Amino acid sequence: MTKDLDEFCVKPNEKLKDVLKIMNTQAIRTVLVTDLERRLKGIITDGDVRRGLLENLGLDAEVRLVMTPNPITAKEGSSRSELADIMEKRGILSIPVVNKEHKVIGLETLQSIIKKPKFDNPVFLMAGGFGTRLRPLTNNCPKPMLEIGNKPILETVLLSFVKAGFSNFYISTHYMPELILEHFGNGSKWGVNIEYIHEDKPLGTGGAIGLLPDTIPQDLPLILMNGDVLTKVDFARLLEFHNDNDADATMCVREYEYQIPYGVISGDGNRITEMVEKPIQRFFVNAGIYVLSPSVVNSVPQDLNIDMPTILEQQISLQKDVLMFPIHEYWLDIGRMDDFNRAQVDIRSLGMN
Repeated sequence: MTKDLDEFCVKPNEKLKDVLKIMNTQAIRTVLVTDLERRLKGIITDGDVRRGLLENLGLDAEVRLVMTPNPITAKEGSSRSELADIMEKRGILSIPVVNKEHKVIGLETLQSIIKKPKFDNPVFLMAGGFGTRLRPLTNNCPKPMLEIGNKPILETVLLSFVKAGFSNFYISTHYMPELILEHFGNGSKWGVNIEYIHEDKPLGTGGAIGLLPDTIPQDLPLILMNGDVLTKVDFARLLEFHNDNDADATMCVREYEYQIPYGVISGDGNRITEMVEKPIQRFFVNAGIYVLSPSVVNSVPQDLNIDMPTILEQQISLQKDVLMFPIHEYWLDIGRMDDFNRAQVDIRSLGMN
């Protein structure tokens, strides 16, 4: 049970960005909404935050707009088995514990009570790029093998999946593959299995899918991720989202804000109807993390140069269910030198090194 509840509580009028700060620093998926007397008013999960972002509420929206009021609770003194039983029957991953006055005294999570889940889903890490924008660092080293903190980027990515319960990995290679194979081997160092998919010629961000062996599970979605992305995304939750929505493909997206540096004028003919000073536009951008159902994986021909967005566009044209999963967790695409330098600083506070 959580000890310092103040770290997990917000007031109804606080902002979504305050919730995200708690989730990202405390590595939890549920934040409690309480009044000044610590009486429970509601809860807010990472799923609630994602829904708020999809509804364009923005990070300055108040918590009360997206929280779940009157959540399921457990009584003070409930046993671990009772708590696990409630969470499993109700399909929830955490539960607030309250006393007779409905004041919060703790927060229990299913993960802390039962054994960590294991996933047989294949994970495909793309590590064949040249990293030209990071030269001269990549003159003699593939970009995924550049060290952030005290280990290669690709190892940090691999470990994030291992900690989440995944053990079946494929790594695509092209540029200086021997350095990757020498470091990772068959994966036994981390208690996992690693197989390599070598591209004799560059096949784009999605072409290597066509080289996957027939032995990959045909009844489980595959998670594909660029090997140069540093993130704290909850991969188990991502997979759960994909399965719960019976999606054909799921793309992780990141909110991106752009402020127009001028006043924007709208008009009807030569008459001004509206003036907005330096408006902020919000977009969702591709985060380089995907979940693909077997039918999508099998749709990619062998030796075809194709990018992932094109594969998904093809699925959309076929009326397939291609969904987006907004991520609010830390995310950084290490594509340029300033990204690389930022990652060196960030890694110290992320608990990933």
